Amino acid sequence: MNRKYPHLTRPIRIGNVYFRNRMFGAPMGGTDITADCNIGPASTAFYEYRAKGGVANVTVSELVVHPKTEGSHMYHLDLQTPGSLASFTYTADAIRRHGAIASVELSHSGQYAGTYLTDKDKKDGLYQWGPSETVRADGRAVHQLTEELISEIVAAYGEKAALAKKAGFEMVMVHGGHGWLVNQFLSPYFNKRTDRYGGSLENRVRFAQEVLDSVRKAVGPGFPIEFRLSGSELFDGGYDLNEGVEIAKLLESRIDLLHVSAGTYQRGFGVTHPSMFLPHGSNVYLAAEIKKHVSVPVATIGGLNDPAQMEEIIASGKADIVEMARALLADPELPKKVMLNQDDHIVRCLRCYTCMAERATTSTRRCTVNPIIGRELDGMEILPAAQSKKVLVVGAGPGGLRAALTAAKRGHQVILCEQHNEVGGILVGEQAISFKQEMYQLGITLGKLCQEAGVEIRLNTRVDKAYADAVGADVIIIAVGSAPFVPPIKGIDGDNVIQITDLHHHNQDELGNDIIVLGGGLAGCEAAIHLARKHKHVKLVEMNDELSPDANIRHRPLLLAEIERQKIEVLKDHKAVEISAHGIRCEDEQGNVVDLTGEQIICALGQRSRRSAVDELWDSAPLVSQIGDCVKVSTITTAVYQGHHAAMDI
Repeated sequence: MNRKYPHLTRPIRIGNVYFRNRMFGAPMGGTDITADCNIGPASTAFYEYRAKGGVANVTVSELVVHPKTEGSHMYHLDLQTPGSLASFTYTADAIRRHGAIASVELSHSGQYAGTYLTDKDKKDGLYQWGPSETVRADGRAVHQLTEELISEIVAAYGEKAALAKKAGFEMVMVHGGHGWLVNQFLSPYFNKRTDRYGGSLENRVRFAQEVLDSVRKAVGPGFPIEFRLSGSELFDGGYDLNEGVEIAKLLESRIDLLHVSAGTYQRGFGVTHPSMFLPHGSNVYLAAEIKKHVSVPVATIGGLNDPAQMEEIIASGKADIVEMARALLADPELPKKVMLNQDDHIVRCLRCYTCMAERATTSTRRCTVNPIIGRELDGMEILPAAQSKKVLVVGAGPGGLRAALTAAKRGHQVILCEQHNEVGGILVGEQAISFKQEMYQLGITLGKLCQEAGVEIRLNTRVDKAYADAVGADVIIIAVGSAPFVPPIKGIDGDNVIQITDLHHHNQDELGNDIIVLGGGLAGCEAAIHLARKHKHVKLVEMNDELSPDANIRHRPLLLAEIERQKIEVLKDHKAVEISAHGIRCEDEQGNVVDLTGEQIICALGQRSRRSAVDELWDSAPLVSQIGDCVKVSTITTAVYQGHHAAMDI
């Protein structure tokens, strides 16, 4: 077969183990951790889902090696807890039976123990250990590990590796990056010791070397050991890339694969897990430089989801392997689609952080574009319906597209009607925002998948009751979405006012240089950032006292930081009362009149459900469902989940 991406799809041998391609599944924490820290059945299915998609390996995250000094509620593995070894064995088997190599991440959070605990009271009561005595930025005391405890932890790495091998895992990853304990020893910022574990680089590397020696002794020769290293800590006081190279050179003789990541978890989340504000592959340069100085294979990671880019990374010698986490949640079949030369079928990660925000908030997983994530036990396959029915889907936004696709996969006759001239709904407007092109692409991809699944797509078609009655569907799924909220502000219909959903219809270079964005929710904030990046002077006006409360807890801090970085002029507690050709007249919280000048006004004041269309169609079929924004203005995540399950319920 003539492969479109021959380097990406080529097998590789690491240690004595063969991997079927160069696409690896990076560590991502599971969805259910039992009370005694076993892998729950939902997590086993969560990892299996990626293995079925054709990835070369799946790494289970995170196995805490020494619970005595690390009180986080993450996976434990021992012979004393009932079901512990069995849960790992079943998980390794679930991964391996689909041809992927099962790996497990050996971890210790050090002074950041408890990061993932949702019980904040318990988190406050944890006894924190690190390489040096200090006080964290949040006020928690950190106690210096004694050499006796260091020896215990080193031994524990080997013990857990041996048990993982016994359970059927064929590879282990030692987590030495992102501000966790091994990284804390490597870092001059965290490590202030004066004994043989501190001071010189050789001393700071000693703990990592001892850990790797312990693991090697436990698993034996030929068993692949992957080491995750932050190529640079990327903050003042941490080690830089030059020192990262030296660390790699001091460790390479003990490992089989060097996994080069970036930054530290607590001091650069949006860099370690690149946000939509950064280019794809923004951390690849770290792996590329380190690869020049080591002989072991090197893996790179960081917001990668484009097969063409990943192919170039390997073909040009920047890395030997690419690792993905979020991209394989969005589309677990990404590797299989690459192998089949069907990369245009890939549903790409939006880098919206829904997956990570959900874990921090509810200890579960969800994905904006993949309704199966977190629900794998309900079934990873879309099975045919017992009886084929005629299904009319009204509205080709993300919810309607997903409903149509799922219904067609189940064997139903599906007609999808959209009143505009292209599919995507609210996603169409995202093409106006430079860093949200994947959201626009989502509509295009889902539309293509619908067509190939046999959905009849009727564009420029408004569905009223007469039209629906004429179709005579057995089932109608109403997904008509929402419309911009336009309050009765004098002048809001002026020529200088653009609704945020219409921004893509305008040449942004002709908007002028002085722009006011009215509305500081998520859409308004992102539009302001985009325009500021185009060197416009932007004023962001919000009537409430905070910006973007509708953003998730992972995305919002980075959003606010980007607003500050772009020097956007923010006016909170300012209510617009009149719009003129020259700008906006506002009232502040004291009732004072404030006049703001601007050549163009971008109106981002929220959305309102299109309820009238729902009411009109309610009796046009025996079974009628309503999904997405027409029910309640929410998120793409909600629309996609509701669309999928509305189709599954037919």
